[in-house]
Amino acid sequence: MELVTPQLGLIFWQLVFFGILFFLLAKFAWKPILGSLQEREHQIQSALDLAEKTRADMAKMQSDNQKLLAEARAERDSILKAAKESADRIIAESKDKATVEGKRIIEDAREAINNERVALVAQMRKEMVTISLDIAEKVLRKELSDKTSQEKLVADLAKEARLN
Repeated sequence: MELVTPQLGLIFWQLVFFGILFFLLAKFAWKPILGSLQEREHQIQSALDLAEKTRADMAKMQSDNQKLLAEARAERDSILKAAKESADRIIAESKDKATVEGKRIIEDAREAINNERVALVAQMRKEMVTISLDIAEKVLRKELSDKTSQEKLVADLAKEARLN
């Protein structure tokens, strides 16, 4: 039972050692411990302040990035719109040019066909005249092969010339 109930001498020596330990700790250990605790508290507070500042900077950067992204999208949309308008304009101009060129080609073809037709008609007339003269010459040679028919033809032509 001695272990459970301490004696008075033991309590005294324990109090003396505790007092000496307390004095030594208070004199040499507590100030450095409290100083390092305060320094650690200051470092933690600085880290928290830095984290808050970084968080605010990140929020600002994120909003700036959102603005830049919105501006880039708007610029992209305007560029695409301008490119589409330009393409539509070029297509319309090309269609107009193609229509004008097609009309010109058709008109040139009509004119060429008309010129060919006129030339063909003139050539046909020329050939008809040549053929008619050949036929008339052959007919006249056959009919005027003797002298009496020639005299009769000259007399008929003279009569017609007097009437006109």
